[in-house]
Amino acid sequence: MLAYLESFLDYIKYERGLSANTSAAYRRDLMKFSEFMLSQQRSEDPEQITKQDIRRFLTHQLDAGISHPTIARRLSSIKAYYKFLVLEGHCQNNPTVDLETPKIKRKLPDVLTIEEVDQLLNQPQVTLVLGLRDRAMLELMYATGVRVSELLSLQIDDINFWAGFLRCFGKGRKERIIPVNQTSIDWTQRYIARSRSYLAKSPRERTLFLNAHGRPMTRQGFFKILQGYASKAEFTKEVTPHTLRHSFATHLLENGADLRSVQEMLGHADISTTQIYTHLSRSHLREVYKLYHPRA
Repeated sequence: MLAYLESFLDYIKYERGLSANTSAAYRRDLMKFSEFMLSQQRSEDPEQITKQDIRRFLTHQLDAGISHPTIARRLSSIKAYYKFLVLEGHCQNNPTVDLETPKIKRKLPDVLTIEEVDQLLNQPQVTLVLGLRDRAMLELMYATGVRVSELLSLQIDDINFWAGFLRCFGKGRKERIIPVNQTSIDWTQRYIARSRSYLAKSPRERTLFLNAHGRPMTRQGFFKILQGYASKAEFTKEVTPHTLRHSFATHLLENGADLRSVQEMLGHADISTTQIYTHLSRSHLREVYKLYHPRA
């Protein structure tokens, strides 16, 4: 089953331009399927694997309590792997053809209110080197809706401070340009002048946000920082890096932005992914209606 795994991972990395995180997810998913086939004492020869084998695997995952989105992703990984095997001539049989992805009930994401965002952004102590860095990171993330991986891979030259635009590379290394408000630009410039110059160990380091050791910050590091400020703000709801992205999109739509513009700024390939935020906006409108209409 995994005879051509490394070739497949090279293919999705270099030819399809997928990120290291996505590549690691593909590897994990395919390893899980391989382990299941071994546990069932079934042949691992790709030509011998059947639709029924894959359905049994999905059922086993469901029975084990694995979430629907994870199961759907694992099936997607198996499908991508078989497409590669057929494309490269390693396999004639593709059991994933016409195999449907399990229907997923999409969970509405948690969002912060505008007041809660302000409360979160005011938590860092900006008189400290790391506090000023953290304020700049949080401001920029909420102002642009970028993913945490996109935020942490930003280079200094990716922000045009004069024009008020940011350039980032999303999934599949797709480039997009996002407007940045003046407040976020001001905080980022302050960070570069007062904190980054202190943190950077080498003038050749161009990554925008650095950790206390002068190296590019990791996703885990950012997550811990965010959790610390959410706890300090005494939020009862869960706050993750994606919460700021969800809040960015929801607040834009609540204030009249059109769906296509939000889709472009978020970097969604399919507008149906962006449409989840319209449910949140409608919920907001219902609350406003109930609150202000005299007969509601």
